[in-house]
Amino acid sequence: MFNTEQQSRIIEMAWEDRTPYEAIEQLYGLKYPQLVVFMRDNVSKGSFKVWRKRHAGRKTKHLKLRDPAIMRSHCKTQYKQR
Repeated sequence: MFNTEQQSRIIEMAWEDRTPYEAIEQLYGLKYPQLVVFMRDNVSKGSFKVWRKRHAGRKTKHLKLRDPAIMRSHCKTQYKQR
């Protein structure tokens, strides 16, 4: 369904603390339950467990729980050239 580049980007976005699940849904059409299945199928078992534990209840990953003052989806320095 997704090419290798898209799979890599979805995994990267899922791991990012500030990228909301809604952004992944908008770009790739994966709702949260589908993202969980995608991650289970595309990362190692250990990585999947760490990801689930890390993002369980994380407010920055859900737009409805996120502080409305946060208007960006990534850290200010995340995409700067070094």
